[in-house]
Parts: sequence; structure tokens; C-alpha cells
Amino acid sequence: MNLPTIEHRYRTALMDSGRWSNFIPRNSDIIISTPYKSGTTWVQQICALLIFQSVKLDEPLSRMSPWLDQMVKPIEKVLETYARQDHRRFIKTHTPLTALPYYSNVTYLICGRDPRDAFISMENHYANINWPKLGALLAQNADSGDPPPSLPEDVNERFKLWLNRGSFPWETDGFPFWSLFHHLQSFWQFRELPNIHFIHYSDLQSDLAGEMRRIAAILDIETTESLWPILVNAATFSEMKQRHQEIAPNADQEIWQDPSKFFNNGTNGQWQNVLSDECLRLYESTKQEKLESSLIQWLDHH
Repeated sequence: MNLPTIEHRYRTALMDSGRWSNFIPRNSDIIISTPYKSGTTWVQQICALLIFQSVKLDEPLSRMSPWLDQMVKPIEKVLETYARQDHRRFIKTHTPLTALPYYSNVTYLICGRDPRDAFISMENHYANINWPKLGALLAQNADSGDPPPSLPEDVNERFKLWLNRGSFPWETDGFPFWSLFHHLQSFWQFRELPNIHFIHYSDLQSDLAGEMRRIAAILDIETTESLWPILVNAATFSEMKQRHQEIAPNADQEIWQDPSKFFNNGTNGQWQNVLSDECLRLYESTKQEKLESSLIQWLDHH
């Protein structure tokens, strides 16, 4: 089959996929590429627990595994962070495979979630951002630290905008961010490649121990049986929320009004009793239009 190639560049005040151009991969690298609010930090924490075989990390998770594309730090510093690491590296990105380099010698982990829940989670995430602080950080490393666009006050109108408008010429949904549908589809079409692996948010919720064992097998990491309960407990939502200062992304940069709210709810079905019937019909038609049937089945079977 054909291999993935870069077709686009995602560039905003927040992120720039072009920052991957000087990244030098290693054979053991793990690239965690998920749509926003779909389990990124959860998978990062699982990788850290498996790699270090310990619940105690030497530094906060986002310093150890920074979002490479994010413009809050100069790319030179981010690349230096990864270059000096002598442990197995796990790299965070929210970039779709149409804009992300494909390396045959690294492992890609992609986490998917019910898009409606991802949208609701992003609503909470968006409201928790300390915009003056984030804007000041971005202005140091990007062309601008522009304030966020104004959005409708009604959540259903925001949802319809998210489904009907894109932020990039090649996308028709995802505003004011980028397309969750396109992100998943970009990887799904190459799911037969041996180094691309999908993880479902619902599986992490329903069988965390089983999914951690599956991820360990993917990464070829062995764990002493007596250590498993300790590692699994450290990856539970409640434990991560309690340790938010260590685990929440960019917590040390004060970009959240309340870092503990990064782990806000973590449950399925948050969209129920929030989104209107009209929005749910629009969601179903958009999903059918954007995703191939096998990906829809995978997303919905939970």
C-alpha cells in the first residue's frame, strides 16, 4: 500500500505542524497523535508508567513529553528536550497524518472518542484557559497571540458551527479548532500499517487494566505482575486528577484558571441533555459524510 505523505501544514497562533521538519526520530519512539480532548494525556500517562515502571516521574509529564507543535515554547527548546532524553521517548501531537511525518521505524498511538463528548470536553477546556497568559506565551513564539474568536452564546449554535465550518481550506468542520473527523480518518485509512495502533477512550474507561496490557504488548514492554495494580491505579482518572500539577499539560506555565479542572469529568455521554435533536441529526449526517463506515463502527460500537 502507499505510505502516508504530508499534504498540508497546520499553522495558527497555537500550533504549527511545520515544527516537525527538524525532528530526528529514533527507532523506539512513540508518537501519540490524538484529536483534542480524546485521551491524549491519558495515553501519555500510560506510556510514562510503562516506560519507567514507576508512578513517580522525575519531572512533570508535559515537560517530559511536550506537545511538539504547540507554540508556547521555541521549537529549539522542545527539540533539545527530546534530543537529550536517553529513555524511550513518547512525543505528543494533535496533528493529523496528512500533516505529520510518517516514520516506518516508530510506533503511532491514536486515541479516539465519541466526537460529541470530545466537543463537550473542549467546551470545558476552552472556558478554563487563562487567555492573557496563553496569549503572552504564544506571542513570544508565534506571529501573534491573537485572542480567541467570538463564538455564539448558545452551546447548540457553537456545536453547529463546529460541524459546519472549518478553520483551514481543506477542512469543512472543526471551527474554531481543527477537524476531529479529518484527524481520525487520516490515520484510519492507513490502519493496516503495522506501526499504527488505535485506542478507544471508552475501552480505557471500561477496562483500563486490559487496555494497558494491550498497549504494553504493542510497545513490547514487560511488567512484573505484582506491579500491575500499582501502575493501573496511577492511570485512573481520579488519581490523575489528584496529581494534576504533575500530569495536566502546561500546568507549570499557568495557562489554566484551575489546573485541576483539566481533568473535569472524563465520562461518556456528557452530550446527552445538552445537544438538541437538530444538532444530533446534523452530527449523524456529518459523521456519515466524513468517515468511512468501518471507522464509524469502531467509534460507535462502545
